[in-house]
Amino acid sequence: MKKLVFLIPLLFLIQPAFGEIVVENDQTYIGNDGIIHIVGEIKNDSKFPVNKIKVIVTLIDENGKVVDTIDGNVVSNIIMPGMKGSFDIITNQKKIENILDYNLKFEYKLATPKNQVIEIISSEMTRDQLNNLIISGTIENNGDITANMINIVATLYDREGKVLTVSKIQTKPDFLRAGEERHFVIPIYEKSQSMNAVDYTIIAESDEYSVVPEFPLGSGALLIISVSSYVVFSRNPERITNALGRCSKILAR
Repeated sequence: MKKLVFLIPLLFLIQPAFGEIVVENDQTYIGNDGIIHIVGEIKNDSKFPVNKIKVIVTLIDENGKVVDTIDGNVVSNIIMPGMKGSFDIITNQKKIENILDYNLKFEYKLATPKNQVIEIISSEMTRDQLNNLIISGTIENNGDITANMINIVATLYDREGKVLTVSKIQTKPDFLRAGEERHFVIPIYEKSQSMNAVDYTIIAESDEYSVVPEFPLGSGALLIISVSSYVVFSRNPERITNALGRCSKILAR
C-alpha cells in the first residue's frame, strides 16, 4: 500500500516542503476502558516549528464503509524541527473486529520557535511491586528565565518501534526557575500495553521553552508567520521500523 501525502496551502506563504511532516509508528490497541485507541507520532523533518496539531481518524470496516470519524490533538504543544510529537486518539468504538483499517489526516500551523533549553538530565524505566511501569527522572532549566506550565510526555515503543502508549504529566509546582532541577515521575496507566515496552522517549516543554534535542538542528533564525496547512495521507500497514536502529531517544546522559 502506498502512502499518500498532500500539502494543500491555505495561504501563499513559505511552508514546509512536501513530505517533511509525516506520521510514523502508528497502530491501534484496546485500552483498559475497552475503547479502541490509535497511537503514533508526527515527525517534523522541516526547518519550521509547528503547533496546534489536530489528528483526525477515519475508521473503516471490511466493506469499506466509514464507521466513525474522531479527532484529537498531539500531546505536546509544539514540535520543533527534527523532533516528534505523540498522539493518542480515543475512539467511540469497543469492537476492534469491526474495524478493518483506518485513515489519518492532520492539520497544523507554523509556529514561532521556542528556545530548546529544558534538558532531561536523567531518566529510568522501572516497575513497582504490582508490575506497574513508572518512568522517573530529572529535568533542568538551562534558560535565563523561569519556565512555567511544564509538561512532560513519555512515549513507549514495542520491539518494532511502534508506539504502544503515551502518558503525560504536569510538574508540581508547575514552574522551574532558571538553573534549577526537578525530579519527575510519570505513571503509565495502560498496563497491558506497558508489558511490551522495550524503549521510550521523553519530551518536556513549558510555555516559554522546549526540550533540548539530542542532535543539532539546522542553522538560521526562524521568524514564522502562523499559517495553516492540511496534510492527508493513508496509513501504511506494511511499514516496519527497526527498534534496534532507533537513535533518537531522550535519556540520561
